Amino acid sequence: MNQYDYIVVGSGIGGLYTALLAKEQGSVLVVTKGSIDDCNTKYAQGGIAAAISKDDSPELHSEDTVNAGGGLSDEETVRILVNEAPARIADLVDYRVPFDTLDGEIALTMEAAHSVPRVLHAGGDATGEYIEVTLSQQVRSSRIRVLEDFLATEILVERGRVTGIRALDCRTGSIEEFACRFLVLATGGAGQLFKYNTNSDVATGDGIALAFNAGAEIVDMEFFQFHPTALRVPGVLPFLISEAVRGEGGVLRNVEGHRFMSDYNSRGDLAARDIVARSILYEMEKTRVDRVYLDITHLPPHTITTRFPHIYRFCLDHGLDITRDRVPVAPAAHYMIGGIRTNSWGETNIVGLFAAGEAACTGVHGANRLASNSLLEAIVFSRRIVERTRGKARAKASTGGREKEIYSSLSQRPVPRALPAPSLTVLQQLHWDKVGIIREQEGLNQAAGILAAWQHSLPQPTDQPSYELSNLILTGRLLTEAAFIREESRGTHFRSDFPRSSPKWQRHIVWRK
Repeated sequence: MNQYDYIVVGSGIGGLYTALLAKEQGSVLVVTKGSIDDCNTKYAQGGIAAAISKDDSPELHSEDTVNAGGGLSDEETVRILVNEAPARIADLVDYRVPFDTLDGEIALTMEAAHSVPRVLHAGGDATGEYIEVTLSQQVRSSRIRVLEDFLATEILVERGRVTGIRALDCRTGSIEEFACRFLVLATGGAGQLFKYNTNSDVATGDGIALAFNAGAEIVDMEFFQFHPTALRVPGVLPFLISEAVRGEGGVLRNVEGHRFMSDYNSRGDLAARDIVARSILYEMEKTRVDRVYLDITHLPPHTITTRFPHIYRFCLDHGLDITRDRVPVAPAAHYMIGGIRTNSWGETNIVGLFAAGEAACTGVHGANRLASNSLLEAIVFSRRIVERTRGKARAKASTGGREKEIYSSLSQRPVPRALPAPSLTVLQQLHWDKVGIIREQEGLNQAAGILAAWQHSLPQPTDQPSYELSNLILTGRLLTEAAFIREESRGTHFRSDFPRSSPKWQRHIVWRK
C-alpha cells in the first residue's frame, strides 16, 4: 500500500500540477504537512506572466526576465520558460482556472520591471487562490492519494538513487515509510525565517533541509526577495499589497506626502522590487517612521473595488478604505529565489529526485525574480518533470557553467559568547535584523555563528514544531553563509560594505553536504 510511482511532497501549484500530470503515468501520492490548501500559491495576488498579447513576444519576456536577474539568470531555462508559457496558460484554462477577461479576451495588467502588460489575473487580486482551489478540486476528485497532516522528515537514498521518504504523522507522532520511483519536492519557500513576511505559516524551508541532508545541491540561497509593499498596521500580520496596485497607477509617498521613488530610480514606482524595497527603507530612516504610504485614491473607486477586491475588503476590515485612505506599507520577506538546484528538466544531482516551484532553483530568476514569473515557473517545469520521467524528454539537459560556480560545505564556527536560546521568534528577529534587506559583514558573521551553534545543539526533532525549527535553522544557515561569502551587491542581495556589483561575482554559490 505504501509503494507508488510518484510521491509529491507539497500541495502548492507545483505539487498539484505535477500530481495531475503524473497520474496519467502511474500511481501518485501527495504528502502535505497541513491541508491540501495550505501553501503560498493562494497568497499570490498579482498573477502569472505570459507573452500572449499581440504587442508582446517570448523574446521581450525573456529580455525583461534576464534584466531583472542581475546577470545570473540561466539563458536555457529562461528561453524554456517564456516559450512554453502560452501553452501552459492554455493548460490552466483547460483545468477551468477562471482568468479575468475584458471584451472577451484574457485581461492583462502591468507590473514592475515588465516592459508591456503581460500579467494574467483571476478574481482581480486572487489569482493564486483561484489556481490553488481549481487544481486542488481536480486532485480531490481524481484517483490521486492525498495524505494531509504528514510531514516528510527524510529522503531515503540507496546507491545514489531515491527509494522513498520517511514522514511524520503530525496527529499521532508515528513515523511511516513510503516507497517510490520518483520523488518531487514541491514544498515551497522559507518566508518564516523572517519576522515580517507575506508567507503562509507552512513556509519553513522543509524541502531545502530534506534535499541538503540527502546530498542534493543547494544554490543561490543568498537571494531572497523582499516585497516592497506589505500592509503595516499595529497588531496586524503583514498582508501583501500586490505590485499590481502600482501597475494600475498606485504611487508611493512618504509620511510627509512626498512621492519619493523618482528620487531613487528613473522607473519610479515601477522600478524592480529590490530597488523599491531598499528605497522604502531609506525613506523610512529619513523620516524616522516605520512605514510609507501607497496612494491609489486618485483612481476611480469602482476600479479599485473590482480590480483589488481582496485587498479592498481586508483593508476595510482593519479600518482603511483604500478608495479614500492611503495604505500604510513596509517591506516584508516574500520569495526564496535560490533553492534545490535542478537542470531544465527539474532533475537534481540525485537520481529520481526532482524539485518544482519555489523550493527549486531552475536558474530562471538569477539574482532577482521578475514579478509574476513564479507561478509560471512552477507549471512550466512541473510539466517537464513528468515528461522526463515518462521518457519523452530528449537528451539530458546541460548542467554547464561549472566554471561560474563556487562549491562550499557548511563548516563549524566558534560558539558565540552570548548565545540566545533557539526559538522561532528569536530566529525570525535574527534574520530580519542581520540577514534582511540590507546586510553587512559583522551582522552576517554574528548570525552565522548563532545559527551554527543552534544547529549543533538542537535535540533530535520529535514533532512538527521541532522539525520545522530544525529545517528553518539549516535553511537560514545556508542563506546566511552564502550572503557572507558573496562580497558584492547584486539583485536582492545588498551588502552595505560592498554596495556595487563585481564581475568576479557573476557566479553561483552551490552548497553540498
